[in-house]
Amino acid sequence: MSSKPPVKPVPTPPISVVPARSVLPPTKPSRAEAEAAVTTILRWIGDNPARDGLHETPARVVRAYEEYFKGYDEDPEAILQKTFEETEGYDNMIVLRGIRFESHCEHHMAPIIGRAWVAYLPRGRVVGISKLARVVEVYAKRLQIQEKMTAQIANAIETVLQPHGVGVVLKAEHHCMTTRGVMKPGTDLVTSHMTGAFRDNPMTRQEFLGMIED
Repeated sequence: MSSKPPVKPVPTPPISVVPARSVLPPTKPSRAEAEAAVTTILRWIGDNPARDGLHETPARVVRAYEEYFKGYDEDPEAILQKTFEETEGYDNMIVLRGIRFESHCEHHMAPIIGRAWVAYLPRGRVVGISKLARVVEVYAKRLQIQEKMTAQIANAIETVLQPHGVGVVLKAEHHCMTTRGVMKPGTDLVTSHMTGAFRDNPMTRQEFLGMIED
């Protein structure tokens, strides 16, 4: 009896790997391209970009966006570099309260309007209080989610000043849910990020939280 010929294995097709999205920033478009994009949106919503009330709108929008998102051109850690050591041994909590900020949601590019409370326990050196407000401003002037922004502010202060601890609380109204979508005006989001003594010491954390206004 003749033997059957061996069965050749069926080759397994190669597994296609979808390349990860590039993390490199795209080439920045020109101002003319940005204005053309605004013109396209105006046409898309059903209006006429050539009418008197809109013919300068693309240029105005691009200038406004330069202001809204100027935080991309600033380094928050560089802002904190200048410090003062002549503090007469002051080592208690430093709190800057109610810093107003305006940001934009990275999901809908809708406004985020809120206030920030920033605190730290100095370790031999302090920074000018305006610098704390500027750090908040730099991160606010980028497309954001509030949770990330809260951590970014705290981490920048922690990295540069190396204090005994940092506490940051943000309260903000998000227009992506108050003026669209679920339409719930009057609601705000509260986020916090604590490091060092603010995380580990309940009394320190409570002292800080007690300074936060409703």
